[in-house]
Amino acid sequence: MRNADAETQRKILNRLKRARGQLDSVINSVENNGSCREIVTQLAAVSTALDRAGFMIVSGAMQYCITDPESAAEEEDGLTVEELEKLFLTLS
Repeated sequence: MRNADAETQRKILNRLKRARGQLDSVINSVENNGSCREIVTQLAAVSTALDRAGFMIVSGAMQYCITDPESAAEEEDGLTVEELEKLFLTLS
């Protein structure tokens, strides 16, 4: 994330904050004996928001790694394209 532009970083943070709010709703529903349908629907929304944030992070790192591999390896603690592929696959 060190090399994400301000707009990308803002979008990622918004998704993560949205996921946090949705997770708070899940917790509240569980604490208040919410319906199974409501809880599962909210959990799905949390999962989607987190996945999208993860994909944005990995895709930004991949772009950086492809356009400037030497700097990317140095600034991202030696992160290689192969490692990025593995990170991407962990999200799918």
